[in-house]
Amino acid sequence: MTTHAAPPVRLLVCDDHIVVRAGLLALLGSAPDIEVVGEAGTGEEAIALAAKLTPDVVLMDLQLGEGMDGVEATRRITSVAAPAPHVLVLTTYDTDADITRAIEAGATGYLLKAERPEELFAAIHAAAQGRTTLSPPVASRVMARMRKPLPTLTDRELDILAQLSQGLGNREIARALFISEATVKTHLGRIYDKLGVDTRAGAVAVAKEQRLLP
Repeated sequence: MTTHAAPPVRLLVCDDHIVVRAGLLALLGSAPDIEVVGEAGTGEEAIALAAKLTPDVVLMDLQLGEGMDGVEATRRITSVAAPAPHVLVLTTYDTDADITRAIEAGATGYLLKAERPEELFAAIHAAAQGRTTLSPPVASRVMARMRKPLPTLTDRELDILAQLSQGLGNREIARALFISEATVKTHLGRIYDKLGVDTRAGAVAVAKEQRLLP
């Protein structure tokens, strides 16, 4: 009985750093069951090549210079009619906001660039089969996020947070919302407590990470 080896996984690599991309291509070239069919340096280029080359997996960085970021590119690549390529994120960023945005955009897996080559190869094969792979630190953050309920802010606190995100001071917020400065300070204190921060910048950063702001 003759057995046929599975065809190699067809991979498109997207990273805006030429040196990093070259290193990835050299590394992936050592894997006999992975075939790099194309490389892209921008999100726009990745979308066009994904449509043209129909790879099994797109290896996607999140930060792609001044153009479209990896999250938006992932969303567009995975939203096409089936069979859409699977997207495996490979990045140095592991904040809750980055992870959440990538997964919501349709990423099948999320790996950090510090992973060992064999872990990367295994994740590419898993992604080709539609299976999720997360780097251990990413998996830990996802689990922690699921266990920790999101803070609940009142409508007024959200209003103030929105003004805060625009860089307005207490007096300007008070004028915009037709309330007193003392009321603004009271609400800010409650916002800080709920978000676990003690600065205005911290409140805005956490609110964006927790998707409390548009």
